[in-house]
Amino acid sequence: MQVEAPQPPPSPGNGANVPVHVAFIMDGNGRWAQKQGLPRLAGHEVGVNAIQGVLETLEPLGVKFVTIYAFSTENWGRPQDEVDGIMDIFSEALASQTKDLHAKNVRIVHVGRSENMGTELRESVAEAQRLTNGNTGITLNVAFDYGGRAEILEAVRSIIKDGLSPDAIDEELFSRYLFTAHSPDPDLIIRTGGEQRISNFLLWQSAYSEYFITPTLWPDLDSAELIQVLETFSNRRRRYGGLNPEDQPHDSQTSEG
Repeated sequence: MQVEAPQPPPSPGNGANVPVHVAFIMDGNGRWAQKQGLPRLAGHEVGVNAIQGVLETLEPLGVKFVTIYAFSTENWGRPQDEVDGIMDIFSEALASQTKDLHAKNVRIVHVGRSENMGTELRESVAEAQRLTNGNTGITLNVAFDYGGRAEILEAVRSIIKDGLSPDAIDEELFSRYLFTAHSPDPDLIIRTGGEQRISNFLLWQSAYSEYFITPTLWPDLDSAELIQVLETFSNRRRRYGGLNPEDQPHDSQTSEG
């Protein structure tokens, strides 16, 4: 099962405010499978296959970066057979889909740790990144063995190892030490499956991201709903802690004496 993009896809709203970077917490694969009377791993397989359709929907609308939360540092605590199955599914998906994504000018970037991966998956990830590194289309960040806290700690360790002066450390420099240094911060984070948690995802990067939570399970997320979410985003005003000019109070009763 794959999410199909409309041909041609309609533009969200008037197209004036399309997010550059959309990130996804892909929740609900296991529940989707159970609803279908299938083993949980079948849901993960369908969920992985849905990623290309999401890219096909978002890229024509102007989205430049997509980050998917594929496997967290906490997911290692799941039953071993499920963990092993997820590793196999991602290895197979990379082997079967990388050439197609490359042909579509998609750049694939791994976001997270690699040392805990099996040899086959680690090699598949490295090859996918090598093959697509020069592509100039949409960037697909695959957050695999990723955790926001672990990422921040790793950045701190690297800064200390590099011997940087405390006075030299600002937000811009710190961001360059994160796994996502090649990407802008996400404008929009979409969580499927209805849960209302951040789940240790892009903790630093999401400081001013807009969130959208849908009860739709990840394998059921389709183009129509994605476009509707982008329309909702286009109508939000992002203040970054300040006020938009139209919200500023007008001092019409200023006294001159």
